[in-house]
Amino acid sequence: MAAIAAFEASTGHKDFALFHIEQARAFKRQLSELRHPETKDPLATATIHARLMAVKAFFHWLVGRQGYRRLTYGDVEYFNPATKDARIATAKRERQAPSIAMVLHVVGEMPTETDIQKRDRALVAFAIVSGARDNAIASFRLKHVDLAARTVAHEPRDGVRTKFSKTYTTWFFPVGGDLAAIVADWIAHLRDVLLFGPDDPLFPATEVGIGADGSFRPAGLSRQGWASAEPIRRIFRQAFAAVGLPYYNPHSFRKTLAAYQHEVCATLEQHKAWSQNLGHEKLDTTFTHYGEVPHRRQAEIFAGLCAGGARNIDGMSDDQIVKAAAEIWQRRAS
Repeated sequence: MAAIAAFEASTGHKDFALFHIEQARAFKRQLSELRHPETKDPLATATIHARLMAVKAFFHWLVGRQGYRRLTYGDVEYFNPATKDARIATAKRERQAPSIAMVLHVVGEMPTETDIQKRDRALVAFAIVSGARDNAIASFRLKHVDLAARTVAHEPRDGVRTKFSKTYTTWFFPVGGDLAAIVADWIAHLRDVLLFGPDDPLFPATEVGIGADGSFRPAGLSRQGWASAEPIRRIFRQAFAAVGLPYYNPHSFRKTLAAYQHEVCATLEQHKAWSQNLGHEKLDTTFTHYGEVPHRRQAEIFAGLCAGGARNIDGMSDDQIVKAAAEIWQRRAS
């Protein structure tokens, strides 16, 4: 709506039925000349692309509708940016994710003095052990976790907010450390100390009370779950900041697991089982959207292939790794 409003402003709010391709060209020129109000830098190529595609989609919808018969799909194509700009804007960038060691460090440093702190620590541990999406985590109940079988039931009929309302069961990922034990201790605390039952939330929301100074403050845990995943993201942000690490959102843990898959899975069957445990029906979903090889690892692999074996890159920067791979390749080529 904001992009369409900007286009309207650029035409002087002329009727859309009077659209002319020069309006699209003028709008593109205007976007290229705009500057950020604070930094005074030009708009990012991706921002311009997004605004053009939003307006294009709107006019694509208008084509053929009553009162807009003169519009054609060919007219709409004039909203397309230059080919090189479109490639820059839509280029796939490597999404960052923490390593297993980083997650273990974060969890290990989280305090556990209060019930809220215990919950937060167990939450981060559960996210990597289960691989569940944050919205599902916010809606799990105690009955959905079977500690004996080490399984998690993604059951939308019981209120679990799964993607596309899919029903499936997953097993705890073998990520090492005492993460599974932390989850088990938390569930035991809920059942034995807080007297929670099977239908109570796995991660209850914070109870808010009024302090002595009349201000609102945390007052323990309620028996209600979270309505959204926003509190989970806030907990993650605070946990990573507390140990001086950049923020990684809950969904990035799924990418962490997809990367770790290449270290622990040796057969196609194992890869398929790991993929299913992420809730993916097809293996290529895991590889395409989560399993891209990081730049550093890609260089290491090619260095090893060119040299006929693995090469130790510990302590080397990304630039040094790429340079080493190039040198090995040049030696073999000569």
